[in-house]
Amino acid sequence: VILIFGWWGAQLKHLRNYTHTYTKLYPNASQIVVRCNPSMLWSTISTILRRLVPVIDALEALHCLPSSGSSSAQIHPRILTHVLSNGGCLQMTCLGHMLHQKYGSISAQWSLTSALVLDSCPTLVRFKTFRLTFSVMIQNPIVRYVVLTLASTVYFIRFCLSLLLGKRIMLVSDAPIDMWNPRVLPWMGLHTPRLYLFSRKDTSSPWEEVMHHAKIAKERGMDVRYELFEESEHVAHMRAEPERYWSSVQEVWAFAMSKEDGEKRISETPPARQYRSLL
Repeated sequence: VILIFGWWGAQLKHLRNYTHTYTKLYPNASQIVVRCNPSMLWSTISTILRRLVPVIDALEALHCLPSSGSSSAQIHPRILTHVLSNGGCLQMTCLGHMLHQKYGSISAQWSLTSALVLDSCPTLVRFKTFRLTFSVMIQNPIVRYVVLTLASTVYFIRFCLSLLLGKRIMLVSDAPIDMWNPRVLPWMGLHTPRLYLFSRKDTSSPWEEVMHHAKIAKERGMDVRYELFEESEHVAHMRAEPERYWSSVQEVWAFAMSKEDGEKRISETPPARQYRSLL
């Protein structure tokens, strides 16, 4: 299963560049695409979570999550999660909170073979990112001005309320911290390899912040690797250097699969031989 979280305001025609390539690379995989609409800026937390319910339904249908009909003998899928920008991080961490609340502490046997690809994220979220998104999406200058004024007002009010009330009104501010959780999604863990893809030229997600996040994750025991591009803009690394981009994705997924094969060989080894193999 390939789970793709789009960036803030990404249209389906943009996300198809990723789904089409994944179809070529892994033709038998099921794909779930989660969009991040600009309306999330003024949506309530309950609205954001409600929109993710169909994603949970799809994951349950694909046996990615526990259900009343699940059994230990059932074959569970492998999951490759691809997150684009901080908007994708927000959607993924919200989904993670929903799943942990619904299923509680999922047993270790539900740690599935998985990998996590982080493109242009995570970093601290700045309002200029929202402004850029609306500027690109809205071509009419008058409508753009009205929408940006409204968005600026809503953002300012919610930011102030977050400071005054100490409540999770600005969810985006928590996303980078949540992403340090090795089980940010229930099937992940320290065994899940992470690939960070970012660029020195990205002004929306500064490469120093992404690098810092990757270093902290590594210090906390996570399996981390990264690709630092030189000239590509925000979420444009795939277009700038497609061969390098997709080679990195394939490598991290192949590594996740190799770890599964190694664990399977150990589990299938007779006890006496297994003991010698582990020495």
